[in-house]
Amino acid sequence: MSVPQTKAELLLAIDKNFSKLISYLNSIPPDITSDSSMDGHVMGTEMSVRDLVSYLLGWNSLVVKWITADAKGLPVDFPETGYKWNQLGLLAQKFYSDYNELNYDLLVSELQTVKNEIIKLIDARTDEVLYGKPWYTTWTMGRMISFNTSSPYANANGRLRKWAKNNNIILR
Repeated sequence: MSVPQTKAELLLAIDKNFSKLISYLNSIPPDITSDSSMDGHVMGTEMSVRDLVSYLLGWNSLVVKWITADAKGLPVDFPETGYKWNQLGLLAQKFYSDYNELNYDLLVSELQTVKNEIIKLIDARTDEVLYGKPWYTTWTMGRMISFNTSSPYANANGRLRKWAKNNNIILR
């Protein structure tokens, strides 16, 4: 799928990639979701399916935080307060830790909830707001949303397919 250029394309990309992701996540036996046997977000590391979901939940929560702050006229601290873009590995570790106490089903449910919140935030904005002007440096709001929703969902789907194949797990 090409990079979304409109609100409709963004919503379609999120829906398509998230639907596949949820299907995959729901087909994984919960008792193996904590096994660190998937390529991690930092070269040479391994993570679990839970870590992957925590990572997605963390980024989706940041998207909500960014858009909400912007709507209130507050400055947006990209990517997150206390982190720079060259510290995304550390930020991934923070996300794993932030959601470590949630059981797998609740973690997946929270991801669904925050994704739904993003959809509402997108729905409340026009193509002009989403794609008409730069929002963060040269990137539009729509592109920043895509960078942190539909694109990582697609990446996660690929990671899950590879992991499932290596572990003889059938994803539906």
